[in-house]
Amino acid sequence: MALPREYTNQACSMVRALEIVGERWTLLIVRDAVFGVRRFSDFVEHLGIPRAVLTERLEFLIGEGVLARVPGPGKRSEYELTAKGRGLWPVVRALSAWGDEHYAPGGRRRVFVHAGCDGEVPQSGTCLRCGAEVTLAETVMTPGPGLTPPSPEEGQVSAVLARPRPLLQPVH
Repeated sequence: MALPREYTNQACSMVRALEIVGERWTLLIVRDAVFGVRRFSDFVEHLGIPRAVLTERLEFLIGEGVLARVPGPGKRSEYELTAKGRGLWPVVRALSAWGDEHYAPGGRRRVFVHAGCDGEVPQSGTCLRCGAEVTLAETVMTPGPGLTPPSPEEGQVSAVLARPRPLLQPVH
């Protein structure tokens, strides 16, 4: 039985949040946007998402204020996280950590470090080396022991995301 899209009879903030981010592609789009994916074609390449689904998801996320359409090079538009969208990082981070714990036999796929001192930044967001509260813009994503190098067939975006890089910085 299909679940309703809205749960108007439930007075719960989690219900409303799930109406926005509960569809499987949504958090993957948000994750990729944090990682620096901004172009439509790059989302398609990295996620393997059908173009029609991506179009619908992007429009929905723009309408909800999670993403903003911004001018890109030439006449292309790009998509960037708003403050509301960046607020989903702890959710994405927690799900990734849970997935690494239960489904990554080789270890964590990504390790996050503080750009200021190279200390590891766990889910709490507090640098283990210097004790600073680390923002997304101060976080560098590095390959973890469980990240297998992407094959050439996986595309350029996967290759870029497999190297150390600051979060939120465009992949191009």
